Amino acid sequence: MTNAADLQVDAHALRRWRNAIILAFAVGGITVSSWGPRLPAVQSDLGADTALIGVILGCVTIGSICGLVASTPLLHYLGSKRALGGAILVVALAMALMGIGVGLGSIPVAVIAFIFVGFGIGTLDVLINVEGAAVESRAKRTLMPLMHGAWSVGAAIGAGVGALCAAADITPSAQFIGEAVVIALLIVVIVPSIAPGARAEAPKEELTRWQRIVEWAKGWLDWRLLLIGVVMLGVELGEGSANSWMTLAVHDDHGQTAAIAALFFTVFAVGEALTRIFGGPVVDRLGRVWTIRWTTALGAVGVVLFILGGNVWLVLIGVLLWSVGVSMGFPLGMSAAAESGPNPAARVSVVASVGYFANLAGPPVIGALAESVGLLNSLWLVVVFMVAAFAVAGSLRPVKRG
Repeated sequence: MTNAADLQVDAHALRRWRNAIILAFAVGGITVSSWGPRLPAVQSDLGADTALIGVILGCVTIGSICGLVASTPLLHYLGSKRALGGAILVVALAMALMGIGVGLGSIPVAVIAFIFVGFGIGTLDVLINVEGAAVESRAKRTLMPLMHGAWSVGAAIGAGVGALCAAADITPSAQFIGEAVVIALLIVVIVPSIAPGARAEAPKEELTRWQRIVEWAKGWLDWRLLLIGVVMLGVELGEGSANSWMTLAVHDDHGQTAAIAALFFTVFAVGEALTRIFGGPVVDRLGRVWTIRWTTALGAVGVVLFILGGNVWLVLIGVLLWSVGVSMGFPLGMSAAAESGPNPAARVSVVASVGYFANLAGPPVIGALAESVGLLNSLWLVVVFMVAAFAVAGSLRPVKRG
């Protein structure tokens, strides 16, 4: 069989393939930012309290974990084109179902929709990263930061759409169904440009499946890897909390309109995207450790300003600093994990699992905490973990090889 390393792709086909995967990353970003800016209206349409909204958001986590588990078998059996196209189709259908559920005020339908949109996102996330690595291998240049930047740009676009829809009094139901149609149409743009192949063949090594599981499990006993995981936990908890709760906090606790609240989240998404896209030279100059220390320190200050700011401009400054704080931890943590010891793939999977779990499971925890102490006060948990990420940033220091 042919694997990614054996693919013969000419320059034009390679550019089309690269651009298709960049667009697929953007689709992922648009999807995960679609409901956050509209949470005040979604909460109203569903007649749900904050705790129930947290539970509904937790359904995304359940679906995403299922998607992560299913992605590799799907890639093996369907091949790259059909698997990735299928994942985008699941996202589109789930978004449409979400719109129907919110429009009907049906919590059961909304729950099912959030589970399936989580499944689609989890599957898509794995597939586009596999494709991105294959494109990098053929192009023989670093492209993954740009691709992850496209996810952030997509999140900014999705947040902007949400803000515009809120300002124009377009219902969340109509927005979600409209986005579903657009996402489905993008399949015909993305899929034909993907190079053929499964890219999921077993590695040519004398390790049984059980031995590979044991090697992966060993990573959870490595103190350095676990400290890198703390960095990932801090920044991804911060990002996930912003995605899910920022607009509701701006609307309910800072007294802004739904449109202004959605606009604040758009500012957050744009700030994160720009920091990722233009942050490479900063990393080259300061190194990973000091980049994480500066960004997490600024992020912690930003969340504090967001919580305590009585003035709307202080809150906006807090949003910008918050976006900087969560921007660099995931990509730099992945790089640090890969070179922190033997078996890079297994080590990366450990910290990626921590980051993904924090991003998706954190918001329901914040929602449950908010029922007792209020939404703004619950965000002190984000500050605590940002400070923890700052404290262990030294774990990202490059390993000196003898």
